[in-house]
Amino acid sequence: MRISTKLAVIASFSVILSLGMIAGTASADESNQTKINLNIVENILSLGQTNVCMAEEITSENKNIEEKKEEVKKEEKIIIETKKVLKNSDLPKGKFVINASAYTAAADECGKSDGITASGKKVKENETIACPKGFAFGTKVNIEGYGTYICQDRGGAIKGNKIDIYMETKAQAFAFGRRNLVAEIVTE
Repeated sequence: MRISTKLAVIASFSVILSLGMIAGTASADESNQTKINLNIVENILSLGQTNVCMAEEITSENKNIEEKKEEVKKEEKIIIETKKVLKNSDLPKGKFVINASAYTAAADECGKSDGITASGKKVKENETIACPKGFAFGTKVNIEGYGTYICQDRGGAIKGNKIDIYMETKAQAFAFGRRNLVAEIVTE
């Protein structure tokens, strides 16, 4: 609220307060007059609290805007990273050997535990794999004996022919271990 508007509101309340005091004196006893004065004071105080609440809401909205800006920056980074990735035409032709391991979405493995991959998608068992940067997000890889997976994640140690297969539990991941498997890029 502008200062002139605030002054006008306070002046209005002062007039009402004066009229209330005159009317209260003429037609009511002193206890009624006190009640009128208290009601007016409470209204003035609640007006002040509304302004504080509005200021808090605006501050909260500003924080939400900043959080949204950060999300957009992260999404832009993913898009830029994806554009830098080699074209799928540069990927291996035919069958090739991968050195496969398994991982989970546990915080001690990923540094976070929300299950959101580098591509922004949520991990899914029997679907998500972490691929080297040479594989664009969305590249489908058929792993013999295991099925078709989608490249949705990255990892610091995922280089060369290494691929990390997402599994739901650590027990499954440890049981899988590390294996050399035959894979092939799925072209549609």
